Amino acid sequence: MDSIKNKIGFICDMDGVIYHGNRILDGVSDFVNWMIDNNKKFVFLTNSPERTPHELSMKLERMGLNVTPEHFYTSAMATAAFLKSQNPNCTAYVIGEAALTKALYDQGIYMNDINPEYVVVGETRTYNFEKIEKAIELVNKGAKLIGTNPDITGPTEKGIMPATGSLIAPIEIATGKRAYFVGKPNPLMLRHGLKKIDCHSEEIAFIGDRMDTDIIAGIESNVDTVLVLTGVTAIEDIDKFPYRPKYILNSVADIVK
Repeated sequence: MDSIKNKIGFICDMDGVIYHGNRILDGVSDFVNWMIDNNKKFVFLTNSPERTPHELSMKLERMGLNVTPEHFYTSAMATAAFLKSQNPNCTAYVIGEAALTKALYDQGIYMNDINPEYVVVGETRTYNFEKIEKAIELVNKGAKLIGTNPDITGPTEKGIMPATGSLIAPIEIATGKRAYFVGKPNPLMLRHGLKKIDCHSEEIAFIGDRMDTDIIAGIESNVDTVLVLTGVTAIEDIDKFPYRPKYILNSVADIVK
């Protein structure tokens, strides 16, 4: 455990690591306060595109944690940065929440439901058949299909709920076009996190709860991986994968015990 404690920085997933829905997980306050007290560099990296960094900061504040907005990086922000790098000043038809639209606007990408270059899909509570129809029409006309993240499900306080991978699947099936996913396990997300805290890969540990997105992203980015069992992965699930995390912990609380 000392080898984890000695890391200069930490990149942490949020859902299933820090909280479930609006419920903070046991021991998280001790871990976050330990990072702050010991001047650790850290960023919370989330595949969820539904909230802005300011909203995530406010959410943690309501749970009793004081973490400023610059410590958050979302798949919405990574998706917007990717589109800007690929096609500056492009347009997109978006199925997602306001945070995704804002991230795109912030990178000079504007909304277009007639002839956009991209159809972008993220988690949303306003998913409906009309939006699916529109997305299929635009992809069939040539728009490129982008997903903020490939997660099929995600943990919430109500249990496991569908995520972007499930929402985008009908569009992929109907059009025969495969989406490009920007979020984890795409190493792009982790590279953005490393750049944000100004660390090299050997200086940090990446903490997540999913073998299929978090841990593989860490392995492919050559960083030490920490799997916590507070999310969607149980201890017996690990052997189903052809790779393993470097560390397996019950929760982030184990790091500071």
